[in-house]
Parts: sequence; structure tokens; C-alpha cells
Amino acid sequence: MTREIRDKLLHISGERQTKSDPSHDIHHVTRVMNLAERIAKSVHADLDVVIAAACFHDVVVYQKNSPQSKNETDESAALAETLLQSIEEYPSEKIPLVQEAIRQCSYSKGIIPDLLEAKVLQDADRLEATGAISIMRTFSSGGQMNQQFYRPEDPFCEKGEPVAHGSGLDLFYRRLLLVEQGMHTDYAKKLAKPRTSFLHSFLDELRLELKESGIIE
Repeated sequence: MTREIRDKLLHISGERQTKSDPSHDIHHVTRVMNLAERIAKSVHADLDVVIAAACFHDVVVYQKNSPQSKNETDESAALAETLLQSIEEYPSEKIPLVQEAIRQCSYSKGIIPDLLEAKVLQDADRLEATGAISIMRTFSSGGQMNQQFYRPEDPFCEKGEPVAHGSGLDLFYRRLLLVEQGMHTDYAKKLAKPRTSFLHSFLDELRLELKESGIIE
């Protein structure tokens, strides 16, 4: 893929991307695209497919507690087709592969991709769901839903299962601490390991501060 097409795809994504959700804005897309490009090169995946899919994987976004959230990947894939068809330089025969990569990227649907480019995209997107960036994204998204930072009765999910949309910390135990286990490529596994370790360090510090504040014993 040429630099010109790459920049054009990112520009179109920026025009379409949400301006009201920092956890899914164009900066998220840019990070995912850059990670996906590096991962793709490590496994010799098709960059035309990977970069386009990364640019448009979140072009339709709903608040995470919305019933419409489950439709995000399908709607993003459909819009990606329309957008790519408008780009004369983009190879039209690869558009269905871009759509499939986007559809298979979903975390909430528990999809295990069979398309190499989808594995690359899923790895890149999931790297955004662990480490320091994931903490910022988690509490940004939680704030939009008026979600509490933690449930005072069970901040670290030690008395029961983590609750869907229960708190920011619940998402740590439902997703952030688990994504490392689902990485497909060696490149992503290497990056995910220290990011997951950082999450544990964050939780250790938070536990100490909550003890000092008298919230937990």
C-alpha cells in the first residue's frame, strides 16, 4: 500500500470517526493502524487489507451499554464497503476481505478469527485493551456511561464475578487482564505481556490507596 492511499484512508476515517468518545476516536484508530501495520509485516499479512480494516474497524461506535453496541462491527463493515468503493485507487477485490477482518475483530462476540488479516487486526485492537492506554480508555468510556470507578462493596471482584458495566474495575477482570491470553501473533504476545504486568502494578497501588482511604481492610 502506498503512503498516499494509507493517508487517504486515515483522513476519511478521521472525518467519520466519533468526536465525542476519546476511547474510540481517531487517535485510537491511528494507534491500532500503526500496531496492525507492524504486526502484519511480522506475519506477512496483506497490508492493503489490514490497514483499511484498521482505519474503519470502529467507524460506527455506540456507547458500550447501548443495545446497539452489538451491531458495531457489522455496521462498520458495511460502511467500510461504501467508503472503499469511493476510492478509485483501492483494489475492489480486497473489500470483502476488509469487511471480514472488521467483522471478526469483535471482542464482545468472542470471535476467534480464521483470516490472517483479522487475527492481525484483532491483536492490534486488543493491545489497546491492556496496559496504560487501556486504563485511560476504560475510565473515559465509564465516565460517559456515568459508571463508578469501582464497586465499594467488592472493588477487586473477590466476592463474586465481575459485573457487566458495573464499574471501571469490573472491566479489568472481564477483559483487560484477559486479553493477553487471546493474542494470535508472537509480536502482539511480546507487547501484551509487559502491558498486563503494568495493569497488575496499577491494581496493587490502587489496593494500597483504598486501604489507606479506609474503603477496604
